[in-house]
Amino acid sequence: MRHLRFAVSLFWLSVMLQGLYFSALQNKAFATEAGSINRAPNIVILFMDDMGYADIGPFGAEGYETPHLDQMASEGRRFTDFYVTQAVCSSSRAGLLTGCYNQRVGINGALGPRAGHGLADEEETLAEICKQKGYATACFGKWHLGHRKPFLPLQHGFDEYFGLPYSNDMWPLHPDYADLPADAARRKSGYPDLPLIEGNEVIDPKVTGEDQAMLTTWYTEHAVDFIKRNKDRPFFLYVPQTMVHVPLFVSDKFKGKSKQGLFGDVMMEIDWSVGQILDTLRTCGIEKETLVIFTSDNGPWLSYGNHAGSAKPLREGKATMFDGGCRVPTVMWWPGTIPADTRCDKPAMTIDLLPTIAHLIGAKLPERKIDGRDISPLLTSKAGDHFPEETYAFYFLGELQAVRRGRWKLHFPHRYRTLAGRPPGQDGSPVKYEFGDIGLELFDLSTDPGETKNVAAAHPEIVRQLQADGQKFREDLGDTLTKTQGQGLRQPGQL
Repeated sequence: MRHLRFAVSLFWLSVMLQGLYFSALQNKAFATEAGSINRAPNIVILFMDDMGYADIGPFGAEGYETPHLDQMASEGRRFTDFYVTQAVCSSSRAGLLTGCYNQRVGINGALGPRAGHGLADEEETLAEICKQKGYATACFGKWHLGHRKPFLPLQHGFDEYFGLPYSNDMWPLHPDYADLPADAARRKSGYPDLPLIEGNEVIDPKVTGEDQAMLTTWYTEHAVDFIKRNKDRPFFLYVPQTMVHVPLFVSDKFKGKSKQGLFGDVMMEIDWSVGQILDTLRTCGIEKETLVIFTSDNGPWLSYGNHAGSAKPLREGKATMFDGGCRVPTVMWWPGTIPADTRCDKPAMTIDLLPTIAHLIGAKLPERKIDGRDISPLLTSKAGDHFPEETYAFYFLGELQAVRRGRWKLHFPHRYRTLAGRPPGQDGSPVKYEFGDIGLELFDLSTDPGETKNVAAAHPEIVRQLQADGQKFREDLGDTLTKTQGQGLRQPGQL
């Protein structure tokens, strides 16, 4: 019997060692294919605000230079068909940090200064995923997932936080500040003074225009210092910039520098910030151990005209689920791992970043259901490599407005806001939107990225397939357009 027990023990030891061996081979295969990886990678996410598809050099910006982003793209990979869950501030951030459609976690629209809810404690964020593996974590910038203490970053896995709790226009002086002296600007009713927070404490209860002009610099300085302090251990750094959300502000070092006025100046400072962070990684000698992702929370706020960016060649902008609102310029950089000067045109979404990063660092996925998938093969794939197609949902507030699978995007009948060809506002003052209506329309985004030619009649089978996918989303996440109650919805955190 003793010999039998010994033999069984040897058998299971052999099985375990084989498992460890094949796991090591798998990890080595990724390292060999991707480059030398001595440890789980650092993760840096640079998340812009209201930056349009064509607002950086690698995606066609005009009137100003973005040399650091140009270099980042030449050394990394452009993702040309990358999406956010919803084209508005809080919703977009919820999708990025939880790996879920924002519908699922109960965060819709943009939470205001009077909001009494935020991201629920039960939702596991990217920061908490990274904490599983001993990462240092920090958020420097705009949070916008609840400004009350229970919802702030330190309660969601971040070790450090410095920034604004919500959008900089949620401020009593906007939009008057753009064209009136500060002492003449009328205060909007219902908006308290804008606070600046460090950790869980308000360190400046009344942010001024002069303060706002320094935000990009302050966030960058915090990011650089965090990298230097944590260069010898793995870290997750999240920098959700306040800019280029209106009202626009820029520091003196970039004021008047571009040919495109204040917006161009602000974009040049954003590019400078990217350069500071990448240069710090290089100086610390950890660039080959760091994945950097640069993207935006949604498209441009078009009613602000020359204080907004461009989504060309895409249709519409922020607060619509046409691609101009929800397709965002994205660059991923990881020297020695992501092939240089390459592009990926396969659809992906911010909800995919959490499971991808969990895979890359060897962390467990949340116990609660998430919606994203591991897209790590897209970071190193060749142009012809196969990657399974996924259907993505595009909600605005509670409405399921469209779905995309592969090259096809189907819009369901809905109303949307538009300028309808009218001139936009200028110099910080917006014009009012009108409303348009779209029916059941199918677009082939491979040939028609501007969503201008309805091809539904020519592809009835594609329409039927995407309608069926849409119905599955409705049953899971609901749809106010069809008055469908979703079965998979969760509540946000409440005071």
